[in-house]
Amino acid sequence: METLLGIKGPDFVMLAADTTHAHSVVVMKEDENKIHKVADNLLISTVGESGDTEQFTEFIAKNIALYKMRNGYDLSPHSAAHFTRKNLAESLRSRTRYQVFMFIAGYDPAEGPELTFIDYLASAQSVNYAGHGYGSMFCSSIFDRYWHPNITQEEAYDVLKKCVLEIQKRLIVNLKNFNVAVVDKNGVRHLDQISSKSLIDYNAAA
Repeated sequence: METLLGIKGPDFVMLAADTTHAHSVVVMKEDENKIHKVADNLLISTVGESGDTEQFTEFIAKNIALYKMRNGYDLSPHSAAHFTRKNLAESLRSRTRYQVFMFIAGYDPAEGPELTFIDYLASAQSVNYAGHGYGSMFCSSIFDRYWHPNITQEEAYDVLKKCVLEIQKRLIVNLKNFNVAVVDKNGVRHLDQISSKSLIDYNAAA
């Protein structure tokens, strides 16, 4: 039932993830952070089995940090996505496979922004926008309607608001809050959380 959203602009990538941690029909906590900064230019958002998401994300983050220590520079987002996919594919063929769905988002001065969709079967695809989870079913048409190649960060944040509003309206599961983060040439930063209260104010302003 968890949901991840991602959208890429000409010089940035923006991610949103709900903050609900549920087990079966029980909500365990409502302040779970599913967007992780793994380098100065790189974000990973992950959903899936709770133990797998924590362990695999930490494994990838520590190996990326080790790469920088050994070489003196960060992996590019494209290379980080390939490294992540390779390790997920190897685990898929073992007895300890990870049940995770991910976005790798980053910015490289040479390559520009990169948003990579990775699922639990280790299939990876560079995308302009996408989602993971049941909530993403209500967002495809919104992304398709409002995304354009020159989209600004303000427009992208507005598109994510529209997506969350539709999820809260139509999905039977209550996903009240979404964390939002963006990565661009200035690095990684977190934006204001999209919550039920902020969406009420958003509707009033609209």
